[in-house]
Formats: sequence, structure tokens, C-alpha cells
Amino acid sequence: MLRLSKLTDYAVVVLARLALDGAGPNGRVQTAPGLATATGIAEPTVAKVLKILGQAGLVEGVRGARGGYRLTRPLPAVPLAEVIAAVDGPIALTACVDGTLGTCEAEGVCAVRGRWDPVNEAIRNALNGITVADLAGPCHCPAARVSAAYASIAAV
Repeated sequence: MLRLSKLTDYAVVVLARLALDGAGPNGRVQTAPGLATATGIAEPTVAKVLKILGQAGLVEGVRGARGGYRLTRPLPAVPLAEVIAAVDGPIALTACVDGTLGTCEAEGVCAVRGRWDPVNEAIRNALNGITVADLAGPCHCPAARVSAAYASIAAV
């Protein structure tokens, strides 16, 4: 089963919650404890997610008495693939696809080596075609766009 980590799921939830107060330099900041309360995610986990998202440039921290975190850009400009890569690392179905050579015993004689690349690329493209805004709620979700992305995955 192909499954994203809980931390990636939490990152999408945190980003969606931050979007409720606006994005960019004029957006209202939210604190980790406030986000934890609003999302139901434990505060240490929210803090960890914010740190990861900050390192990826998806959120920015604001220092001071009224400090906290805010989005660096609107959610429609944040592809899901970028969040996944920030939290879980590169999108790769196998070690061969992510360029990690030498991790497979059968690498030298593998009959399907390199054949996963088109599958991986289709999944990556589909995830790049879905933004966090598409997942954030019905007011943001262009159903045709999300359906088209799922169809491209199913076609593989």
C-alpha cells in the first residue's frame, strides 16, 4: 500500500488552517499552541510541522510578542507534491527512481530497472496538479482539476 506519512497529512491540515487568516506578509500570524487547539493536533507535532514547513519556505516565522507563523504564499500556489517532498522527501516509488543506487541486491540484474520512472513521473505530475487549496475545503476545490489528476494516476 502506498501511503503518505501522518506528518504530511498534518502539514496539509496546518497549512489549510493558516490559510483561514490569509497568506503572505499581510496575513495574520498564528502561534503553534493556537494552531494545535484549532486543528486538534498535539502542540509538539504542530511545532515540528511548522519547523519543517519553514525550512521548505512554505511558512515563515514572525518574531516578537505578537509573533507566530503565516503562509509565504496563497494555498492555490502550493502544489501538494511540494508539501510531500518537504515532509517525506522526494516522491519515489522505489530506491531506483529516487537515484539511490546500491540499495538493492538485484540492481545489476534487475529486469525492471528504469521502468518505474514513467510511473513515478505520472504520480509526481498528478501531485503537482493538485494544490493544498484543492484539499482545504469545498470553497477551494475545483473538482474537475482534482478528478483529472486522479485520472492521470489511474491511467498508469
